[in-house]
Amino acid sequence: MHLIEIYKSVQGESSFAGLPCIFVRLAGCNLRCSWCDSEYTFTGGKPYTADEIVTQIEALAPCRLIEFTGGEPMLQARELIPLMERLLAENYTLMIETSGERPLADVPKAVHKIVDVKCPGSGAAANSFRLENLEALTRNDEVKFVLTGRADYEFARGFIHEHRLNEIAGQILLSPAFSQSPSPLRTTENATLDPRVLVEWMMDDGIDARLSLQIHKFIWEPMKKGV
Repeated sequence: MHLIEIYKSVQGESSFAGLPCIFVRLAGCNLRCSWCDSEYTFTGGKPYTADEIVTQIEALAPCRLIEFTGGEPMLQARELIPLMERLLAENYTLMIETSGERPLADVPKAVHKIVDVKCPGSGAAANSFRLENLEALTRNDEVKFVLTGRADYEFARGFIHEHRLNEIAGQILLSPAFSQSPSPLRTTENATLDPRVLVEWMMDDGIDARLSLQIHKFIWEPMKKGV
C-alpha cells in the first residue's frame, strides 16, 4: 500500500469528532474537488506492507480508533480490505472516509463509513457518487455533503429526501467548505459558507442532519498538516 502518513490526533469530523484517533492517510485520488484541502496526497507516498502499518499503529497505542483517509483510500481496496479485517479481528474501531465513487460493497460492515457525496460546487467531482453504494450503507454509516453555498445546500437537501437517507444511514453531515487559501486565524471566516447561515437554512427547513465543522481547523492553524 502507498501511504502519505500515519499519525495520532483528534477526530475532526463526523459523530466521532473530538475523540483521539489514529489516521492512516493513503496516497492517490482520482477526483479533483474545487475545495480539496488534501492535494498533497494526489501523488507520492511511500510503500508499506500490512505488517509495517500494524507496527506503526501499535506504536501509537493505547488509541483504538483508526480512520483510513486520503486521497481516496478505496483506490487501494485490494490491500486495504484485508488490513481492515485484520484490525477488526484485533478489536480496533475502524472508520473510512471515502467519496463513494468506488464500490463499497466489500467494505466490512463493522467499519464506519463516512461517505462524501459531491455537490455541484465541488466542480468536476460532482455527480461522481455511485448510487448502488446506497445499498452498502448501514445505520453505522454517515453521509457527508461539503457545501460551498445555497445551490449545494439545495442539492444535498434534495438528495437526502429523494434517497431517504435518514432511513439508511445513521447520520447526515452538512459541512461548510473551507477556503483553499485560508488565513492563519482559527476562525469561521475561512469557511466559504458561513456556518451560521447554514444553521439558519437547516432550522428553517427542519432538516434532520448534523452541522459538521472541521474542528481540527479551529484547534490548529487551518493549513497545518498531520493534525
